[in-house]
Amino acid sequence: MSENTEEAAAPQESAEAEAGEKPSKQDLLVQEGDIAADYLEGLLDIADLGDDGAIDMDVEGDRAVVAVSGEGLSSLVGERGEVLDALQELTRLAVLRETGERSRLMLDIAGYRAERRQVLTELAQEAVAQARSKGESVALEPMNAFERKVVHDAVAAAGLSSESDGAEPRRFVVVLPA
Repeated sequence: MSENTEEAAAPQESAEAEAGEKPSKQDLLVQEGDIAADYLEGLLDIADLGDDGAIDMDVEGDRAVVAVSGEGLSSLVGERGEVLDALQELTRLAVLRETGERSRLMLDIAGYRAERRQVLTELAQEAVAQARSKGESVALEPMNAFERKVVHDAVAAAGLSSESDGAEPRRFVVVLPA
């Protein structure tokens, strides 16, 4: 941590100590989102995409969610979201550097994750129907961790269970029959 960051953090920490208050989980997630948004804004400026992108921050459940929208951002998504995944990890590292805490921040660029979530939910529903009708496990194609989580959640919401199998980067979801 740089001296400037330590100096900036010191007044906030001492004010909280004097008040005897510890920041809430919500406050910490908002702080993560703000740090991530600042980091991404700098990154967009460096990539000369700063004028095109709008950055929105929200908290969903127990994680900060940062969405970058605008024209010409598809290069920041990459094939099957690979560049997006890398940017998410870099953004999480920026948050770790500032807070000292590991982040579960979710990054979306150009609506890629939102669209992918919808497609994966439909895929999970089809696999659930197939597992129920055939009474057999249904193995899906390899997916990254985000995609597997979406499928596991959709399968659980449909009343069945699922498990991940295989080794990265070829890890996949198996939907289990009732």
